[in-house]
Amino acid sequence: MRFVAQIIDDERGQTLAAVSSSKEKGKTPQERAESAAKTLAKQAHEKGVESVVFDRGGFKYTGTVKAFADAARAAGLRF
Repeated sequence: MRFVAQIIDDERGQTLAAVSSSKEKGKTPQERAESAAKTLAKQAHEKGVESVVFDRGGFKYTGTVKAFADAARAAGLRF
């Protein structure tokens, strides 16, 4: 399972940060989601983004989605 996430500036229609877990092998889906969240949060902070709107794309807030959100918050992103 691949986990993809991005931060988009809706007003300018510009992607500010993006991450994919497709190259991570040997990890559980939750571990991949946590790793992706940490990377995305780091990219966001480098761009000066501290707060985002979390759109889970219709997926339930369980499993990898919850792991991603928890790790992103722990890395400093505010939802």
